[in-house]
Amino acid sequence: MSSAPHRVFRLLVLIWVGSALTIGYVVAPTLFTMLEPSMAGNLAARLFRIEAFVGVVCGILSLALGNRLVRGGASDYRRLRWLVVGMLLCVLIGYFALQPFMDALREAARAAGLDLAHSPYAARFGLLHGVATVFYVAETLLGLVLAWMLPTQIRPRDAGPTGMAV
Repeated sequence: MSSAPHRVFRLLVLIWVGSALTIGYVVAPTLFTMLEPSMAGNLAARLFRIEAFVGVVCGILSLALGNRLVRGGASDYRRLRWLVVGMLLCVLIGYFALQPFMDALREAARAAGLDLAHSPYAARFGLLHGVATVFYVAETLLGLVLAWMLPTQIRPRDAGPTGMAV
């Protein structure tokens, strides 16, 4: 089997995990230290939206490629696909299921002429934000495990654990 699918799988995982770590743990906290909270929140929401789409695209492509690799005999990818599924579920729930409710609360506060933090929607927003954060942390932890477990080489179908043909 060609090493191209293996390399593309690795690249997709590294793009996904790297961007998630950068946005969630470097960029977003920096925004909140440098900008007024509502502006930082709006920018962070836009960045997390982009990150969610990156995650969905990388996740779907990784799953398809992982399936191809497993069918081609690269059994190391069997368990990696489950990590990709877990990450993808975290993105779908954490962003696409929860974020619309958070956006609605943000808009309701804005329509009332209030800052979200000082609005009657603040507690509900905080709860949803906390749940979304749990999913984001789970996604990045699964991503770190996935990156750690990536095979360094493809073993032929009939190879043993050392990569030598048996």
